[in-house]
Amino acid sequence: MSLDDVPSTEELEDYRATARQWLAANMPRLERPGIEPDQGPERLRQLMAILWDGGYAGICFPTELGGAGLSRFHHKAFLEEALPYELPIHIGNPGLSIIAPPIMEFGTEAQKRHVTAMLRGDEIFVQMMSEPSGGSDMAGALSRADRDGDVWILNGSKIWSSGAYRSDWGLVLVRTDWSVPKHRGLSMVLLDLSLPGVTVNKIRMVNGAEEFCQEFFTDVVLTEDAILGEPNDGWTVATRLLVHERAAVGGSSPYVFGRPASVRAGANQELARLAERLGRADRPDVQELVGEAHAAEIVSRQLIDRVTDAISLGRYPPIAGSLLRLNTGVHLGRRATIALEIAGPDGVTWEADDDGRHAGEQFVFRQAMSIGGGTVEMQRNLISERLMGMPREPAADRDKAFSEVRRGPG
Repeated sequence: MSLDDVPSTEELEDYRATARQWLAANMPRLERPGIEPDQGPERLRQLMAILWDGGYAGICFPTELGGAGLSRFHHKAFLEEALPYELPIHIGNPGLSIIAPPIMEFGTEAQKRHVTAMLRGDEIFVQMMSEPSGGSDMAGALSRADRDGDVWILNGSKIWSSGAYRSDWGLVLVRTDWSVPKHRGLSMVLLDLSLPGVTVNKIRMVNGAEEFCQEFFTDVVLTEDAILGEPNDGWTVATRLLVHERAAVGGSSPYVFGRPASVRAGANQELARLAERLGRADRPDVQELVGEAHAAEIVSRQLIDRVTDAISLGRYPPIAGSLLRLNTGVHLGRRATIALEIAGPDGVTWEADDDGRHAGEQFVFRQAMSIGGGTVEMQRNLISERLMGMPREPAADRDKAFSEVRRGPG
């Protein structure tokens, strides 16, 4: 069965019923629906191992790599049944939805073993694309891997890598040729984060979380088999990775085993419960806010289904995933604001166990929802240029050797 094969109603209902029984018998229930607990690396590995043993770790992955080889409809049915249960949080284990697909597409047979290791929970991957000097221009990477005989020597730095501190491996975009335009001189490498010369530092954010990291590479020795795809063709791999990242963040990926934030139905239920706990559920303005969030969730789910179907049927190109990523950034930012408006003063100052604490923390973090997975501004550019056919923005470095491009220090 392929990803887009449509199973019969009877088959899907049988699968759903079996999954429901298995989840009840094997997966831990969430204490508060819609609120995911903090998960360290060992918890992520434990949850993935449980899913692997039950045959649910790779619902849409090929059977030869340890998956079940089923359709995205089976995947969606499983996630719907799993709403009351704890799953590996997507942001903590992005390898499954973002990194595994490019490895399956471009990797050698030896490299594809990483996909099976991810499904078992043996390896946790992180993508390393952004750089301190690059902003949204990932193709302007300054981190470099230089050929030295039979090996490559990696130097540079990456930043805003979600969960790098808990990861075993990284997928890193580096420059390997400075004599050609920036998009043509990049390579994608598989990096063992335990290698000498790799340093991972946590970044403390305004909400107190330390999920983001910065990495430093100092004379890290990479063998030839570290290159994913062809040398100097890393941008091809990167663009495919970005397609999967937009799908994962937008809520349409068939490879996300932990729920992406855009499809957590329990989060809206939590808004209603928050209003009840704070004694504000009878206020008309609060009811309107809860209703707005619920309506936006319905629209988001319908948008996900419509765009996903259009891409699978060839009516839209894969870049249409930017529609979903844009919607997610706008929708989640607004939902965080709604939660704070419901919480009122309880979301501004709180004791450790106050009901408004989560709303306050999410509000100060809300801008990240429009940045991670590709900024909403970049999605608007992609939609206008590649879906609507509008002229591309001018670029001074287009068709110019990267070594000749003017740039600031760092």
